Amino acid sequence: MRVFYRENRFFCGAFMDVEIYPVFKKPGRRKKQCKPSSEIQKRLNQRRRELKLTRLIHTNFTNQDIALHLTYDDENLPKDDTQAKRDVQNFLRRVNYFRRKNGLAGLKYISVTEKGKKTGRYHHHILMQGDIDRDVLEGFWKKGIANADRLKFGKNGLVGLSKYMVKAPVFDKHYNCSRNLAQPVVKTRDNAITGTKARELCECAEYAQPFEALYPGYTFAEAEPLLNQVNGGYYLLVRMRREAAMQRGETTQNKNAKIGVWMAQT
Repeated sequence: MRVFYRENRFFCGAFMDVEIYPVFKKPGRRKKQCKPSSEIQKRLNQRRRELKLTRLIHTNFTNQDIALHLTYDDENLPKDDTQAKRDVQNFLRRVNYFRRKNGLAGLKYISVTEKGKKTGRYHHHILMQGDIDRDVLEGFWKKGIANADRLKFGKNGLVGLSKYMVKAPVFDKHYNCSRNLAQPVVKTRDNAITGTKARELCECAEYAQPFEALYPGYTFAEAEPLLNQVNGGYYLLVRMRREAAMQRGETTQNKNAKIGVWMAQT
């Protein structure tokens, strides 16, 4: 059986995610793979959603942007999911109308609606640009309390916020977003990381130096190593960040040119 290691680099604004994992190629006819159990598949799907949302947020938003949380008072509680969805859509339309009227770029947003397990009360979480006064934004919500705050990035960015936002969504989609969001820039390399190197990186996953040497220009944030006891492969998720870009509040949209140059050199 032939085995090689693949490296996927996701360039997400001030952050770069790196996935390192083995690829197994069997000679001849492929044997039918075993399907994971429903519970395992459920956890895998949730993990993929968290990673996808985290990368989308890091690509499009910075610490200059807004996290907005909308709750209802007793008089305006929606009677069902349809009304709750209409409420948040109407709110976003009001914000977008204000932006157009004041010569601002079209609204970029990611929104999630949840329903309290104990109280059954709906509430909405929205990420959007921070170029509108927070008091003005809060004033567009007429159905209860609105709380707008600047996005606060930790060393690993907004991983915790992403997990929180997709833990229990109400609608069919786990999150909704505007069509004008930029997607992470992805570059894949095969055989750049050997099996021995993958093992070494997994064994020293808590140390910054090996990763900062491997990915110059980035500062180590965290790494999640895994040894698969079934196939013997090493799996690694690494999150790196560019401090200068964090301080300038840069997103992928205004850094694509420099990323392209960097990728061409590597």
